Amino acid sequence: MSIQGYTWKFGDNIDTDAIMPAKYLNISDSSQLAMHCMEGIDPSFANKVSHGDIIVAGKNFGCGSSREHAPLSIKKLGISAIIAYSFARIFYRNAFNMGLPIIECSEAFDKIQENDQVAIDLENGIITNQTQNESYKFPAFPEFMRSLLQADGLLSYIRQQVRANV
Repeated sequence: MSIQGYTWKFGDNIDTDAIMPAKYLNISDSSQLAMHCMEGIDPSFANKVSHGDIIVAGKNFGCGSSREHAPLSIKKLGISAIIAYSFARIFYRNAFNMGLPIIECSEAFDKIQENDQVAIDLENGIITNQTQNESYKFPAFPEFMRSLLQADGLLSYIRQQVRANV
């Protein structure tokens, strides 16, 4: 699995209220929800993102409440992955359940700048910053986590497993 895109950079402690403000949690259409992604930090973010872009963030990305709306809105907006120094634990799991690849790599956070072009090799654990001609290593995902991502999330993965065993 390989991902490629341009980066958007954010700092530390980006909480789920900033990613998806609570006033939008009653929206059931995920495409409409995506239009409010990161609105707590940059109200125009959803209008500036291109499909395939990558978020790069600091420590504790996704802290706060455990709302699944946060990773869902990021994914539905077209963000292809998130690279962060670290993630809040519940956000980490929710992102994989939604089929959104997230990578912890402090070196990448320290060196990647906004609008750098980045390629991510999920199978081998390599982030290549094509703009700066540098590479950063991260622990490759275990087989099961790659399976969740390839299936586009936990629910799709379960449906595939049920069909395979019928």
